Amino acid sequence: MLFGIEMEPDIVKKQIIKGYRKFIFDRYQYDKIVANYDIPSSITEDILNELRAYYLKHIYPEYTERKALDQAFKSLDNYIQQPQKLISILVDASRLLLKYGRHLPQILGTGLKALNTFNSASKFEQTFVEEAIQKKLKGPYTEKKIKVLLKAIPKNEIDNFIKTSQALFETLHDRPQVKKIKEIISYIIGVMKKNSDRYSSDQIKGLEMGFALLDEGDRLLQKLHPKDQRKLIYLITEIETDMLATLN
Repeated sequence: MLFGIEMEPDIVKKQIIKGYRKFIFDRYQYDKIVANYDIPSSITEDILNELRAYYLKHIYPEYTERKALDQAFKSLDNYIQQPQKLISILVDASRLLLKYGRHLPQILGTGLKALNTFNSASKFEQTFVEEAIQKKLKGPYTEKKIKVLLKAIPKNEIDNFIKTSQALFETLHDRPQVKKIKEIISYIIGVMKKNSDRYSSDQIKGLEMGFALLDEGDRLLQKLHPKDQRKLIYLITEIETDMLATLN
């Protein structure tokens, strides 16, 4: 099938990413959230601005960054699906094995699952592209058009995405756990760099980006009291759930 120049998949994807980023930016405006949700004074405008920036940097980056990130996370996804590949790297890591013992695979598995948010977002975007081409829905993609595309995604898939996003923040909320995860992933990155003949740059970059996603999210949550961290997690889920309700 031949597409008109305006409906070429790459062009459509670029326009959709731009439209969806604006959709997120608008939904996470402080004044809009304060007007519609009961939030503690500790969740300030600065915190919500940082949260929005975190989403736009790590989960929904710009198109020019997305292409490089897609390849790196494609490599990382292999590890998410088969964490034993990373565990094999740790066979000689006596320090970590002594420290975490039989809990090491579980800790690493939890950390890798928390990184699924980016992959879920990428799958959403691909569905948007296919649906836009099928419907001949051309850009620019306004909020109204984005919502038309969202309706094409099965509700269970959107619910799973929200759960995946919540799982990321739940992991970040578990301070002792996230410290262990970061230590293990940091160690694996170091091992890979020392053995760069065995590991591709994409494999290393994928883990480095995964580490950054966890590290920056951890630093964001640590600005809040643990009780308010929990409220922020609930707020994110509520905002996303309410957005879905407007599609009906």
